[in-house]
Formats: sequence, C-alpha cells, structure tokens
Amino acid sequence: MRTAYINALSELAAQDKNVIAMISDNGAIVYDDYRAKFPKQYINSGIAESNMIAMAAGLASRGKIPFAYTIGAFLAYRALEFIRNDVCMQNQNVKIVGTGAGFSYPALGPTHHVTEDVPMLRALPNLLLLSPASPREVKKCVCAAYEHEGPVYIRLGTNREPEVYSSEDYGFQVGKGVVLREGCDITLVCTGSIVYDVIQAAEQLERKGVSARVVNIHTLKPFDRNVIIDSAVLTKAIITVEEQTIYGGVGSMTAEVIAEQGISIKFTRLGLMDFARGYGTHDEMKDINALSSNVICSRAISMLN
Repeated sequence: MRTAYINALSELAAQDKNVIAMISDNGAIVYDDYRAKFPKQYINSGIAESNMIAMAAGLASRGKIPFAYTIGAFLAYRALEFIRNDVCMQNQNVKIVGTGAGFSYPALGPTHHVTEDVPMLRALPNLLLLSPASPREVKKCVCAAYEHEGPVYIRLGTNREPEVYSSEDYGFQVGKGVVLREGCDITLVCTGSIVYDVIQAAEQLERKGVSARVVNIHTLKPFDRNVIIDSAVLTKAIITVEEQTIYGGVGSMTAEVIAEQGISIKFTRLGLMDFARGYGTHDEMKDINALSSNVICSRAISMLN
C-alpha cells in the first residue's frame, strides 16, 4: 500500500505544484525518487509529528495541498490535539496519511500498532476517514482525498498487502461501501487490509455450503448506512471484522445503524477488545488475536447454527 500511495502522490505532484509531500523523518528512504523529482514539493519536518500537522495547516491556509505522512500511531495519538485544533476546527485542506494500520508493524509491539485511531478521529468534525483495502484502492483514496476540499485521514497498511480487485475499473465512490461478493446466508462487513482475509473466509464458507456476502467499507466517515440495511434484508446475520479495536470502529458503526433502524438480526463484532497480543509476522499476529480467515469462518458457522 505504501508504494501505491507514493506513486499516486507523485502523479498528483506532477500535475499540481500545490501538492506537498510531508514526512516526519519516517519514510525518508522510500521518498527518494519523489524527492529527486519534486524537491520543492517535499518537506521533512523531522521527528516532530505535531509540528508537521501545524505546518501542514499553515501551508493549506496559503493554498497548498499538503499530504502529511508518518506512522499512524504517532499521528492519531501524539498529534491528536493539532489535528483537532489546527486542521479540523479550521477546516483546513490537509490530507493526513497514517501508515501501519492495525498491527502492520507486527514486530514492534503495541506502541506502533494503529488500532485505536478510528474511534479517536471519527469523533472530529469535518474529517473524512478513508480506509483502503488494497493497493488499487489506495490510488482511488488518494485521488479522492486530493479532490475533496477539507481535512482527510487515510489509514494505510504496510505489509505487501495483496490485491482484492481484478482491475481498477470498479465502482469506487466516497461514502459508499463495495459489495465484493454476493451471498444470502451471512454478511461479512470489513475494512482495510483484512478484507483479503475476509474474502478467504467467504471462500471457505462457500465450500461448506454457506453463502457469504462480503462488504468492503473503504469510507469510515461518512459511513454507508444503506449497505448495512440492505445486508440485513438480504442475509440472516452480520459479522463485522476489523484489525483494530471494536470500540468505535466498523462494528460500532454497524451496530448503530442496526439499533437506530430497529432491525432484528443476529450480529457480532470481531476485532480487538484490548491491545493486540504477541509478536511475529502479520499473519501470525492475526492468528494470535483471533482474526485469521479460519476464525472468521468458524464464527460465521457458529452464528448461523
């Protein structure tokens, strides 16, 4: 996803001199080609994430379009006050890009896990939240962020995420979920790179005679209420799957729709109820924290039974 992001940003920078890439030291090497091509459209603020956000707000106030990039944990947690006061409160045209979504930095532990950013940032007015599932969707989100006048947060994985789309020609629209698979028994609602694991779980379910609908929520705010309502009509149960806390995330958003619409349906949330446990590869971390495709499949069958 990171490579897809930088490639998309390079294309925008070539078209518009107001596009500015900002980093806080993290990622300096992967920006080598960008920096060589666009030296006047690149700022390294050093390891000072809050200062980077304040600088981005100032640049936006002068007509620039800054894309401020670093590890999401250091943006959503350390720079939260600056995102709130300097960017969202002033409705500045700043694009905030947090990498390492979920536990994409599996060997670095909870300090680097980006698992509570959504509930923290979701509460901020004026902020558009985008959570791409794959490299192709990253490009869609970057272009959408550029076209959107106002604050945007994009959460990226950084673990060579596999592609879930066969081509770039699919119906991406901000605020609209994408139905990746149709099904009539159960709906699996997901976001981010774990969408790939959910698709694998749906394929396992199909082999067991269970028809699973898979919905990718690439826009967390505004949230697509209609796709949840449709799923409740078309299937018998809904499971939300997210590589982050279940408190305030996709599970909570889905539960809000179900409750407010007075829908009666079997429903459960899969995600973290605490800090992520363990160390290892990304796949090992999903196994340890009960977010593997096998666990998703088992929970779906248990719900239907």
